[in-house]
Amino acid sequence: KWRAWQSPSGRVIDQLADAIELIRHNPNSRRIIVNAWNPAEIDPDQVALPPCHNFFQFFVAGNTLSLQMYQRSADMFLGVPFNIASYALLLHLVAKVTGLVAGEFIHTIGNAHIYLDAVEQVKAQLQRAPLPSPTLVIKDRGQSTIDDFELADLTLAHYASHAAIKAKMAV
Repeated sequence: KWRAWQSPSGRVIDQLADAIELIRHNPNSRRIIVNAWNPAEIDPDQVALPPCHNFFQFFVAGNTLSLQMYQRSADMFLGVPFNIASYALLLHLVAKVTGLVAGEFIHTIGNAHIYLDAVEQVKAQLQRAPLPSPTLVIKDRGQSTIDDFELADLTLAHYASHAAIKAKMAV
């Protein structure tokens, strides 16, 4: 829904591209929003699972871009770490194409939970000492749109991880 939202008139809306244009041309707007929630599609016959992370907003303060995301439902063990990484990456990519500095990623959660079949894995995770955070390095090839980035443009410098802890994904 971010990139191809069908309007009632039939016009296709690219919310992400529109948000980037607002950042460039009206950075003080309080309407720099991308929404994935479509009430017409939350019927179980229409979609297997309504979007969990369904709304985000960009804020510009000076030369700094921040992003706040609202997540209605959050699997704290399997989902949230990937949500954090992906939205932080999105923040950095949008900051890059708008000539701003990436600021804060603010994550608001409506219902945070740990599934019962992951409790032992969570206990194991909590016993681990945190490792230093890596640094995201984005290769500058003059990218001017979000679609200009390639996987080869992204590097996590100084990345280290513990061994994987397996758990079943709940749906």
